Amino acid sequence: MTGYGRATAAIERFSLTVVVSSVNRKTLDLTIGLPEEWESLEPAIGERVRRHASRGKVHVDIEVTGDKSAPAVTWDEAAAIEALARLKDLSAREGIEWKPTAELLWQVASAQKRSSDFPAVDAAEAIVLATLETALRAFAAMRAKEGETLLVDFITRSETLARHVEAVAARAPEVPRNYRELLTKRLRDAGLELNLDDERVLREIALFADRCDVTEELTRLRSHFGQFAALLKSDGEIGRKAEFILQEIGREVNTIGSKANDVTIARAVIELKNELERVREQIANVE
Repeated sequence: MTGYGRATAAIERFSLTVVVSSVNRKTLDLTIGLPEEWESLEPAIGERVRRHASRGKVHVDIEVTGDKSAPAVTWDEAAAIEALARLKDLSAREGIEWKPTAELLWQVASAQKRSSDFPAVDAAEAIVLATLETALRAFAAMRAKEGETLLVDFITRSETLARHVEAVAARAPEVPRNYRELLTKRLRDAGLELNLDDERVLREIALFADRCDVTEELTRLRSHFGQFAALLKSDGEIGRKAEFILQEIGREVNTIGSKANDVTIARAVIELKNELERVREQIANVE
């Protein structure tokens, strides 16, 4: 499911922004972007996100911007000088001419910024996680709103599926009668005058009626529809349970299609499969 949440806070003279966003995916694919100084917070961030989301491609972006009135960079000059000295020694050992450039100096100095220039992870942890929770609440609220819209759609489509099933149930008893009439016509067209009470005719009709009987499948379908409707109204996880029920519905629909031997029922089965596929596509994104 799609979702978006954003929250901000202040840490010392820095501004903290946390954004949580997601798009549809059957499983949870979580990525986290945060300053390297705070990488140790990643497990705690992941744990909190998983409390709110079990599916979707979720990205958490944590951005820190500094006070513009403060110095942009504080260099650790001693550490930078030491790093350059080591590079010079390495060049000498490897026989490489030592020609430091302004670009190299910038790279070394940037890598040796003083940690005091950025909020320490211990001091920032509580604020970062609290801000994340605020963003996650907004994120979850947006997903819940989408879930309400999907719920209405699922109920509507479930009613459509049920109508097709009842159409099959109404048509099913007519199939053996139609077959009897067709069999009689074929016998007459072939010049065979057999009594309709002939044991061979009755046996053939009985075998056909047994082969095309879909009573059990219809009973199970009605049961599955009831379970699906109850699941939509329940609390907790819906997605994976619903996928299982829809799988069972699909199995029964396929069986009816293979057994019915009737054009009208075959058309209803096609409509059932089409509608069922639409529901499956949507339910794959629901938690």
